[in-house]
Amino acid sequence: MNEIRPQPGTDAYHNEKMRKVQAAREKMMAGKVIERGLVIVHTGAGKGKTTAAFGMVCRMIGHGKRVAIIQFIKGAMQTGEKTVFDAFPDQVEFRPMGEGFTWDTQDRARDIATATQAWSVAKARILDPDIDMVVCDELNVALRYDYAPLDDVLATLRAKPDATHVVITGRNAPDALIDCADLVTEMTLVKHPFRSGVKAQEGIEF
Repeated sequence: MNEIRPQPGTDAYHNEKMRKVQAAREKMMAGKVIERGLVIVHTGAGKGKTTAAFGMVCRMIGHGKRVAIIQFIKGAMQTGEKTVFDAFPDQVEFRPMGEGFTWDTQDRARDIATATQAWSVAKARILDPDIDMVVCDELNVALRYDYAPLDDVLATLRAKPDATHVVITGRNAPDALIDCADLVTEMTLVKHPFRSGVKAQEGIEF
């Protein structure tokens, strides 16, 4: 006797399909047993690179982990996220070490000196085994303009403690950094209110 199969659109059909999905998922997850620190890159022209990184910082706080955030370009203005992270001084070190965008400073030598200092701090935090995650915000911008040493960045990432996560944000991530990373996400710009005359606003951009 032929088996009667559940018909599409019915609860029985949905339940059978989900059981198969669950079985496939469990089989896939059974092989995922490695746990180690990741190099994570958020790049692309779309908005949300820093926001995504700070979302992971919130997760780390929730798990009682220690995080260092080094900002390479930003730092010339007060931001909402700094106010929040400053409320967790035992877990989060927030260091805005930039002086604004390169078109604002208009001083290449000063930009290089600022980025060099920021990288020195970030490097020390990456190599510190007591810090669980280091966010290098807008480091990609510093690398793009040769304000930070790409070779040293790559060497430091390779030498980091096994359990340390490093998150690097900013447009135009260099190919060598993408090759080195474990996880790379490219934010794609589809639509942005700035193009319609809407300025940066509290809680959205800063």
